[in-house]
Amino acid sequence: MIVLESYALGAWRGGVDESRVLLHAATGEPVAEMRRVDLDFAAMLDYAHRVGGPALRAMTFHQRALMLKAVARHLMERKAHYYALSGATGATRADAWIDIEGGIGTLFTYAGKGRRELPNDTVFVDGEPEMLSKRGSFLGQHICTPLRGAAVHINAFNFPCWGMLEKLAPTLLAGMPAIVKPASQTAWVAERMFRDMVDSGLLPDGAVQLVCGGVGDLLDHLDGQDVVTFTGSASTGRRLKQHPRIVEQSTRFNMEADSLNCALLAPDATPGTGEFELFVKEIAREMSVKCGQKCTAIRRAIVPAGHVDAVIDALHARLATLKIGDPDDEHTRIGPLVGLQQRDEVLSQVIRLQEGGDLVIGDADFHLEGYERGAFVSPMVLYAHDVADGAAVHEVEAFGPVTSLMTYDDLAGAVELARRGAGSLVGSIFTGDADVARELVLECAAHHGRMLVVDSECAAESTGHGSPMPGLVHGGPGRAGGGEELGGIRGMLHYMQRTAVQGAPRTLARVCNRWLPGAPRREGRTHPFRKQFEELRIGDSLATAEREVTLADIEHFAEFTGDRFYAHMDEAAAKANPFFDGRVAHGYYVVSIAAGLFVDPDPGPVLANYGLENLRFLRPVYPGDVVRVTLTCKQKTAREGESFGEVRWDTRVFNQDDDVVAQYDVLTLVARAHSTES
Repeated sequence: MIVLESYALGAWRGGVDESRVLLHAATGEPVAEMRRVDLDFAAMLDYAHRVGGPALRAMTFHQRALMLKAVARHLMERKAHYYALSGATGATRADAWIDIEGGIGTLFTYAGKGRRELPNDTVFVDGEPEMLSKRGSFLGQHICTPLRGAAVHINAFNFPCWGMLEKLAPTLLAGMPAIVKPASQTAWVAERMFRDMVDSGLLPDGAVQLVCGGVGDLLDHLDGQDVVTFTGSASTGRRLKQHPRIVEQSTRFNMEADSLNCALLAPDATPGTGEFELFVKEIAREMSVKCGQKCTAIRRAIVPAGHVDAVIDALHARLATLKIGDPDDEHTRIGPLVGLQQRDEVLSQVIRLQEGGDLVIGDADFHLEGYERGAFVSPMVLYAHDVADGAAVHEVEAFGPVTSLMTYDDLAGAVELARRGAGSLVGSIFTGDADVARELVLECAAHHGRMLVVDSECAAESTGHGSPMPGLVHGGPGRAGGGEELGGIRGMLHYMQRTAVQGAPRTLARVCNRWLPGAPRREGRTHPFRKQFEELRIGDSLATAEREVTLADIEHFAEFTGDRFYAHMDEAAAKANPFFDGRVAHGYYVVSIAAGLFVDPDPGPVLANYGLENLRFLRPVYPGDVVRVTLTCKQKTAREGESFGEVRWDTRVFNQDDDVVAQYDVLTLVARAHSTES
């Protein structure tokens, strides 16, 4: 028997009495005991604010990213423990893989994104500066900084590991501490993984706390710097969202609720086509994975009226091959629901759905021989004959292996049915016709947080209808909760405050730790490319000599590269162009000679040029024009544990009239005097 504990104020805390016994989903045997714990929730929030927050905010984005990577490695080494515990939740090995390694993989993803897409700094600069004055002495810049509160994560029972880690990853990367509340039904898996995170010693004190049991008066102590995230039923989420303290303090509340996700079979995906087979396969998969206990599972299957019988026959044949049984049996494809209470809830919802539809596949009275205390149900497919607005099929979700079929006559009817779900996490379209895909996506996208288009071309590598990906947003409008998680760096910004900062360019450059237009530029005797990473300062600059552009240069570049576009080679044709007064230099020729003007040729600290960004050709360059370049150190990003850092250079090419003809950022790798330990 596992006795669950909470982790608060830097220590594990056991319960005292009034224990709740948690049962094995398949056998009904006791697995864990959850006791009532007297936690001081006000003190927990204060500890997170006072200890965890400052410790995380003292770290840069890169340091936090490396921390996530180290935690992910630590958990991956211990994954066997989590697999051993997951069977009791009803999860098969394949189900547990999604939960365990999918969750750890999300940590790895955010660790990588943190190092690739964020500065090695404590402030995130959001977008380009806004010019607020004629002479450029007054600018505006958006920045994002960590909120000074704590994130309270209230998680669902179906993915105890992934649900915890997909929220912790962006939270910790943002620099915000978290209090995690796992769902009681499967808390023993989350508690074990959480315990390993704490025992690793990789997280600073106060960064994470755990509540096994009720949240008591926790929400009563929130303030406007805190964040609450909730995953679960729409009704519970709405109740929490209306908590007086959350309303009073305008506490951020992000909700991801179960929803009536749909899959739509397009008219061209007729029986016998690859798309038809993929549609049937995906519905069967979404009914079987986690026994249909996924907030992203397909609840409504929308099919052309003429294909419904073929869909029913194909689904029946495929589902009949999937073994229902003990989740620890390697041959089992569908395990039990999480518990008897959940089974009763699903069956009661099926009864409601039968008021407007017929059960065409499955048995509502199913029992698995030898597992009388197990929460087993069979996959069930209903054919809905009542699909009017407000019908049960558009209102009731059976959170298990249950899907309802409904039919349409034309695309407009299909779109209307998709919309009647009143907002969902994901909708999928199965079609081989790209024009149909465009029409359906654009008509349905406003009602879905994610849309998947499946055809025979992408099917082999498709991640599937029900799989949220770290780089894509997870959430949806309306019934789905109106929230948004993940989405790469977007997910991190939920735990940060976006602030518009206004001031002089010099001041804003210091605040943002990057050079901004109008900020001071320092030209010295030493070429900036001769300076090691540590020697370089933001604003170090070079003003180059001049070079005249000749017609011979333009023609040589055209001959050498093969780029003989008429504007470079034909005077009359170039003059006929509304943008030019005659033959012009190639834009890439201008960039090339600019490099010739600012590059220091000898070996030195600059190791490589690895790209250009934001390249714009602002004015044409004609034969006889004279160009020069200003190169300014715009941003430095130290690479933890590496012998080099990244330097971004603001590059501007001027003509003889001091007009900017080209502007871009040059990205270089610059040697460091010494590397740091990772």
